[in-house]
Amino acid sequence: MNVTVSPDKLTAKDFASDQEVRWCPGCGDYAILKAMHKSLADMGACPENTVFVSGIGCSSRFPYYMATYGFHTIHGRAPAVATGLKLARPELDVWVVTGDGDALSIGGNHLFHALRRNIDLNILLFNNEIYGLTKGQYSPTSRVGQRSPSTPMGSIDSPAEACTYALGCGARFVARGIDVQAKELDVLFRRAREHKGASFVEIIQNCIVYNDAVFAEFTEKAVAADMQLHVKHGQPMRYGKDGNKGLRFNAQTFKIETAVIGENGVTESDLLVHDEKNRVLAGLLVALRPPAFPEILGVIYCDPAATSYEAAVAAQEAQAKAQAEAKSGPADLDKLMRAGNTWSVT
Repeated sequence: MNVTVSPDKLTAKDFASDQEVRWCPGCGDYAILKAMHKSLADMGACPENTVFVSGIGCSSRFPYYMATYGFHTIHGRAPAVATGLKLARPELDVWVVTGDGDALSIGGNHLFHALRRNIDLNILLFNNEIYGLTKGQYSPTSRVGQRSPSTPMGSIDSPAEACTYALGCGARFVARGIDVQAKELDVLFRRAREHKGASFVEIIQNCIVYNDAVFAEFTEKAVAADMQLHVKHGQPMRYGKDGNKGLRFNAQTFKIETAVIGENGVTESDLLVHDEKNRVLAGLLVALRPPAFPEILGVIYCDPAATSYEAAVAAQEAQAKAQAEAKSGPADLDKLMRAGNTWSVT
């Protein structure tokens, strides 16, 4: 049974634990943590009904800093542990906190199954394109040419794209935010929690020690307006310092391209209108990356399924129990244990 003991209104401090926060000074994780504390309080979440599950990595310290329940599990297995928890206690709000290395390397298989099953988990992937906790090795999302202790001559791997991967796994909710944009993160956290089914949120996060300013091409204040597009359902895809830039679809090349309103006869009506229920559009958007395109942020795809995995499991269990009781009477564990061939040891 879901027991609520929290007062009607909590503050961000009520969600902060008494543990010393131990990330490198200037790490983007601090901003994400602070945003989460405030967001949960504003949403009216109950600490006793909230659980954070993490794997291994800098991001995976998260449960220690939350005044909620939590599990610090093993490398890549947070989605699996969270799945078991959600099946056992479906009424709980379960959040998975993972990093690009944790989730997309050893944890790729577990993340895949959590997303394809559509179990009601809120999965936050902190992407800094590096292994921070183990001192700066390249990760699955590191770019070609990335120099690190494990790639001294530069990485030759083709990087994984987190949101593209999530869509490919069958995720029904895919979003992207930036660590220091607290207001935008609050919207994404709320939408993820409201979504019934697996929610996937990639958070662009700066590692100030091992991969500092890797996202500067679209996060620096001087260029942010011209290099970030915050999509909103039903609204034209406009961006830019003057709001005169946008994205349009070229039917001849079957590609998305940038455009400037007022140039070459382009008007706002020529721009794409965001439809978060359009999976094909979502796939096109997550493939757009700077510097040729602005970074696409916000809720990119949201199309809830009729039911989530844990709800379907509960319904199937209830059906099986009803069928068994109709055939053999009420369930009796003692009777079951003594059924069939038994023997006594004296």
